[in-house]
Amino acid sequence: MGKNLVITEKIQNYISNFGLRLNLIQKEIIEYNNTLGEVKRMQISESQCHFLHLIIKISNIKNVLEIGTFTGLSGLSIALALPENGKLITLDKNIETNKVAENFFKKAKQDHKIQTIVKPALESFIDLKNKKFDMIFIDADKMNYKNYYEQSLNFLNKNGLVIIDNVLWHGEVVNLDNRDKYTLNIREFNSYVANDKRVEQIIIPLGDGMSICRKI
Repeated sequence: MGKNLVITEKIQNYISNFGLRLNLIQKEIIEYNNTLGEVKRMQISESQCHFLHLIIKISNIKNVLEIGTFTGLSGLSIALALPENGKLITLDKNIETNKVAENFFKKAKQDHKIQTIVKPALESFIDLKNKKFDMIFIDADKMNYKNYYEQSLNFLNKNGLVIIDNVLWHGEVVNLDNRDKYTLNIREFNSYVANDKRVEQIIIPLGDGMSICRKI
């Protein structure tokens, strides 16, 4: 069996030159996040932007829930891929970063597709009890991943997708000497999903690792 290629910066640049191009506002969000210091790690990678775009297009996805807005890169990537009658609801408890995201959504002329809800996600689920979604993207506080995942399955249409970011946790999931609570939680979560008979699941090594789960 062939080995996965190690993606160097040169190879990533080559891939970018021969693939999809980012929207100008997507680039602007990345430039803005680069000014934030260490917290910029919360944004998804360019390859993940393209993956979300294609999965939405090829799966005919129209209604999406995002858990974790940050400054709007993933949300904008989703909205740009949605049809004109598509809808994204994005949840985040941070008022300040939410304002930044909303400004970028308006600048990209995608705000008509996007509803932002500013409160803890587990509280927002109560307001969404009658909603159904084709796809749910989870990229929020890691200690609540299992709670978000369980709630997501309740809101998901059959054959819908739950996509979870950061499941390789900077590669620390395989470092058995690392016993910090976040690493242990991600390991436990990955095992839980892998043994869940309600979904078909794979992990792909884009960005910090993404789990793609199809509800059976």
